[in-house]
Amino acid sequence: MPSIEATEFQQATEDGAWRVLDGRAQAWFEAPSHAAGAALVQWVAATGPMPEIDLRSSGLRVRLRGCGDSEVQQAAAISRAARELGLGGDPSALQAMGLVVEAADPAVLMPFWRTVLGYRADGARLVDPWQRDPAITFLHDSEARPLRNRLHVDVVRPPEAVAAAVVDLGQTPTGPYGALLCDRNGNEVDLVVGGPMSDGETSDWVAAFAAMAAYPTSTPVQAAQFVAATSEIADEAGFPLLIDARTEGVVVDSGKDMWEGPDGPLEDFVSLAAEIQDLALRLGLMADPIRPRFVQLCLDVADVATERAFWASLLGYEEDPRDGVADILDPRRLNPVVIFQRIDVADEARMRQRDRMRIVLSVPFDRVEQRIDTATAVGGSAIRIGPGFARLSDPEGNELDLVYTS
Repeated sequence: MPSIEATEFQQATEDGAWRVLDGRAQAWFEAPSHAAGAALVQWVAATGPMPEIDLRSSGLRVRLRGCGDSEVQQAAAISRAARELGLGGDPSALQAMGLVVEAADPAVLMPFWRTVLGYRADGARLVDPWQRDPAITFLHDSEARPLRNRLHVDVVRPPEAVAAAVVDLGQTPTGPYGALLCDRNGNEVDLVVGGPMSDGETSDWVAAFAAMAAYPTSTPVQAAQFVAATSEIADEAGFPLLIDARTEGVVVDSGKDMWEGPDGPLEDFVSLAAEIQDLALRLGLMADPIRPRFVQLCLDVADVATERAFWASLLGYEEDPRDGVADILDPRRLNPVVIFQRIDVADEARMRQRDRMRIVLSVPFDRVEQRIDTATAVGGSAIRIGPGFARLSDPEGNELDLVYTS
């Protein structure tokens, strides 16, 4: 079914909750609890094609597979169901973060990143098969930029996945943590080995900066049943879980660092994880030990405080309040964590060089001016390169591509 313009899609669905980002219609519905959002998940699973649904304690994001006439009808029906359940749409919450990698020969780099991340090819980009982690788009550019990027990627995967990736790449990880790998252009990734969260009753769970368990399901109704029951457990425990439902299954995620304290796993979370694992067993679900993956973006900067504040404002993120932690977080935990590390200010050549890798942010068409104004108000700059595209720079010259569909 052919796509329609973003403004037309919004008008066709009448309630204004839906926007088109990266060629797909999506909406965020506010909800007072996991269970309240799970009621909409169950309705959707019982009535039509299963979209991608990211359930949080404060609401849920629903992403359809396109933005054609059939998606207009599905979106309108989901909005009606949401209203009947008392859930209101908030399009200001919508954005999607990805990465762009520029290279003289992009095709040469794609196998490396596909292997490291466990992604699949989708034309000129790589995507997470379960659409949880940011896509990477590869573009041609012949400009020589030989110095290290200021942006790199951290990936945490289960031991079996890391071992297989290292063998396929034929590289020996290096760096201070023994996890650093590089593609042929020198773009860096730290491929970190996750491990079991604990033994016994939580053996389904992988510790990958966040604690995660992935359960393939056979039908959307089965997935929704598991989501609903898990939601009740999370609400009773008072823990804000990340519960992502797909056609293929469900991922349950603690969020980065939320599951542990200074001395190890939190007892309350271990109990919660064990209860969810027992629920999965009763429903006949078997965990996929390879599926869990955590991705975060790391930016090297000279002035951590200034840069952290800039990116938090631009992305609508929150600064992690813990002492000594430079993370910024999506308040709804829908997009990746960004962390900041200090660069040697004497390395002037590296700071002047444009990075080969940068963040790309898709936003609704009616939020573009606000994002540009935010960037310039906190010390950045912006240029418009063409319809639906603007490039923003932070105070130190790190770039972000702002894309939208009008």
